[in-house]
Amino acid sequence: MLVPNIATSRSLPNPTPCLSYWQRTTRAYPHLYANIDATVPSNSKYVIVGSGISGGLTAFKLIEGGAKAEDIVILEAREAASGASSRNAGHVRPDAFRGFSAYSKVHGEQQALKIIQDERLVLEKVDEFVKKHNVECDFNLTTTFDVCMTPEFAAYEAESLEAFKKAGGDTSHITFYEGEEAQKKTRVPGAVAAYEWPAGSSHPAKLAQFLLQAVISKGAKLFTFCPATEVERSSDTETWKIHTPRGIIEAEKIIHCTNAHAALLLPQLEPYIRPNRAQAHSIVPVPAFSGEKALQSTFSLRYSLLHFYSLIQRKGDGTMVLGVSRSNPTMSAETRAGRFSTDDSRYNEEIAEEALRTFSQMFPAYSSQAAMHGEGLDHVWTGIIGMTTDSVPFVGAVDSLPGQYICAGFNGHGMARIFTCAPTVAQLVLGKTWDETGLPECFQFSEERLARLSNGELPSIW
Repeated sequence: MLVPNIATSRSLPNPTPCLSYWQRTTRAYPHLYANIDATVPSNSKYVIVGSGISGGLTAFKLIEGGAKAEDIVILEAREAASGASSRNAGHVRPDAFRGFSAYSKVHGEQQALKIIQDERLVLEKVDEFVKKHNVECDFNLTTTFDVCMTPEFAAYEAESLEAFKKAGGDTSHITFYEGEEAQKKTRVPGAVAAYEWPAGSSHPAKLAQFLLQAVISKGAKLFTFCPATEVERSSDTETWKIHTPRGIIEAEKIIHCTNAHAALLLPQLEPYIRPNRAQAHSIVPVPAFSGEKALQSTFSLRYSLLHFYSLIQRKGDGTMVLGVSRSNPTMSAETRAGRFSTDDSRYNEEIAEEALRTFSQMFPAYSSQAAMHGEGLDHVWTGIIGMTTDSVPFVGAVDSLPGQYICAGFNGHGMARIFTCAPTVAQLVLGKTWDETGLPECFQFSEERLARLSNGELPSIW
């Protein structure tokens, strides 16, 4: 069996990962080890590789679009929904304007506007889906703050907002605060400025598990601990053979929902999707952030474009989830280099210590009194995200491989993307054209896009 290679996206997920906060709180999910010992069927019309939110939602939308559920097989290398979907920091957070300038440099102004608009639509889609299907995933529609912790980053944000407005971007949902007002609104004494707009948070593992439960109940089959290790063209038919440790399955259509690991089965993507290890921390709040004092909004607290912290506080149990950027300049060179990894079996102590120290500095009330036993840091985990060269996902038909499709490379920003990207893939599989989907054209997978990316490095949005 293939094992992780820390240097390449041509690898399977680590077979012995750590558990995230989200996974620790959903161990009774009945399909966690679905068909763990079963042999895969010899054929299926649709095979989806990956059982995270992308894979689950693609299956859901295929069935909704008329595909027979019993024609769908989902292959998962580990337990159900074990990848980035169940390891994130809990946000459903669209970018309201910050990335516009950087997206414009890579994709042009019109595509940048479409990207920002699409993320706003995703929040609406998640809210609509959760309400329509009564999904118990602790979804909380609220607001978020982009908190500028330095004058330099405040200036960067102001320039990005102005460029966005000048290009015709809608800013009616964004509120700006400065100085003392920003500090009061955010409860961050060091805030230079802050921007607020609609966003949400969720229990991502519960959302992923709902999707799998829904499609399984209709007749789809999920095979856990059954990685797809190779894909080859059938010699006598227009189908594909997917090799697994428990048999070979032939399929008319393959949908790759494997995010950072997409290049294992699509080696042409190896230069363009790079695995990065991200880290998050769950914190049991002290009295200053408990009860009526709990934080009501989510946060991105930024010292610079690449040095930031994310924060949510769960509405149900009050748990705080603290995420950290992957290229913090205060970290050692060894720690910074260590982010290029597919090893989600452990976490980095230097990152955890620095994150908690900075968290206490940003929110002094957190450390204003000694924590009681049971308060403070609860758990630390990691997850592997797929960073693409041009900072947007690969979505759509793999044109050189008829019958294969992809929905991967979410740049650690999948919760603001998947609820339009996965439905798009399902529509394409069922015969619609790209123009009918409404997704930004720069998301579309094509050989031409790969050729452009091969010409050189592009600036990262993140």
